[in-house]
Amino acid sequence: MSSHPYLSTDTALLLVDPYNDFLSEGGKLWPPVKESAEAQNLLPNMKAVVAAARAAGIRVFYVPHHRAEPGDLEHWHHATPYQQSAAKLQVFARDSWGGEWHPDFVPQPGDVIAKEHWASSGFANTDLDVLLRQHGARKVILIGLLANTCIETTAKFAMELGYHVTLVSDATAAFSKEALHAAHHINGPTYASAILSTSALLHALQ
Repeated sequence: MSSHPYLSTDTALLLVDPYNDFLSEGGKLWPPVKESAEAQNLLPNMKAVVAAARAAGIRVFYVPHHRAEPGDLEHWHHATPYQQSAAKLQVFARDSWGGEWHPDFVPQPGDVIAKEHWASSGFANTDLDVLLRQHGARKVILIGLLANTCIETTAKFAMELGYHVTLVSDATAAFSKEALHAAHHINGPTYASAILSTSALLHALQ
């Protein structure tokens, strides 16, 4: 990898699921993610990456999970237990505080918001790929939640589509240490072109 691999002309930052329910005290999923998030210094690291990307002229793409509504999964043939649990809790419920962007990650002019994904991949059944290609992106940097679900699946899909994938190991979190370890140390090296710390990425973006 070159010393300056991330150019504004070919790189996109994917900000995955930055909702209050994940990132804010009182969010429905904050209790199970809190220990990991605090150990990772998640919020400050995410903020630093977003700020550095904007300063470097790298476009920010929001990759949002479906905002739950009552009856979403009625008559579904193959809803997973994970999806059923999220539907029951009404995670990221539409028109609710939990389904709003965390106040540190409100979209800015020039940002791109992809269609909401129903499961773990930000690409499956959305317009993310065409939006990235129309903006000239060949490299994607992923931050947000969760490391072993939406981050991992979106990143794997990106690699399959031909993108250069960078994971930021301390700008994500999971519900357990084991899940975080698997995402970065077992699965990540099989598809990511780079796995960097926040500090290493900030250096690369300068």
